[in-house]
Amino acid sequence: MAQQKKPDPWKEARAVRTLHEAHTALVPVMPAPDAPRKQWRDFYLRSAEVYGRVAEIDRGHHHEALYWAKREREKGEEIARALASGSVANDGNDR
Repeated sequence: MAQQKKPDPWKEARAVRTLHEAHTALVPVMPAPDAPRKQWRDFYLRSAEVYGRVAEIDRGHHHEALYWAKREREKGEEIARALASGSVANDGNDR
């Protein structure tokens, strides 16, 4: 019996072409507020990639999409630094 692949929750987010579609597609993949900080780090870094691609496609929202890409990347990197330094627990708090 063939093993079934789990659906990729990021598939829709990777396929977006507009800033509005990006905002809409990222809501379902956003971690729960109390999710581990590693999940939040991964979410922010992946959403930064989505917004970065949108900035190149949705030229009418280029600068706004760049803002969102930078914002999400900075949040993800901040969590990554905190986790690496051990200054915070990976318990989902203080995201």
